[in-house]
Amino acid sequence: MTALAGAAAVSAGPDSGRPPCDVVVVGCGNLLRGDDGVGPVLVRHLWERGVPEGARIVDGGTAGMDVAFQMRGAAQVVLIDAAATGAAPGTVYRVPGSELGELPPLQGLHSHLFRWDHALSFARWVLGDECPDDVTVFLVEAGSVELGGELSEPVRAAMEDVIAIVERDFLARLRPADDGPGVPSVEFTDDGYLRLGARLAAHRFPADAAVAALRDGELWLVPLSRPQSGGLLLKQRNLAGDRAVLVRETLEDRVPVGVHEAIWDAEQGALRIPLGTAR
Repeated sequence: MTALAGAAAVSAGPDSGRPPCDVVVVGCGNLLRGDDGVGPVLVRHLWERGVPEGARIVDGGTAGMDVAFQMRGAAQVVLIDAAATGAAPGTVYRVPGSELGELPPLQGLHSHLFRWDHALSFARWVLGDECPDDVTVFLVEAGSVELGGELSEPVRAAMEDVIAIVERDFLARLRPADDGPGVPSVEFTDDGYLRLGARLAAHRFPADAAVAALRDGELWLVPLSRPQSGGLLLKQRNLAGDRAVLVRETLEDRVPVGVHEAIWDAEQGALRIPLGTAR
């Protein structure tokens, strides 16, 4: 790694007719080399949270030069990568687009040696006037880049900070307002499933995994960060993205069939469904 540069591996590829979007978030780096993989690990966390309409999340470590074509038509681009400046591991640099005017030339570079700055140079060259002007780069100072290593604790903590910033400054406006007007509703079916609409499922259960529990006459559905955490899986029911989760065992076979109003409890981080009379 070079000073204030992370690992952006990008390789050329044809445009696939992607529609314009609001934000493209690219995580660059080598997932197999410890802290150098902070970018790809970060975008995986964003995927688990759910990708809002109008955003694209890209693993620059596997997309190759296609990263440049992923940028086409985007209003904003966010690049995340590792850095090696000699600062303390976990130090975060936020580099605005106004400071990215001077980028390295592309001559003689092998695609596997591209870093974030070369990726951006390539995008400017290949896209021309279609290359986005609004670009922000987040660089996280790496500690260990040992082959086969995992993220160090300082870098993992810094990654969480960057995720919070990306969510706040770039993705939050694309996500649905809390639950939209009115009260969200869910449906219990006679075969023991709980059905959630696509918007509610994507907003509150982006990893399609949850824990269900009975509390004080309510069914609580608590989202998990990833399916590997166990719990119940929310299965896709239709092309619209509606989800269904089997809750018959949790309800001890006493399924209150019908449509019920639900409450999102922000303090508890749970969807609470009173089990009274269906409406």
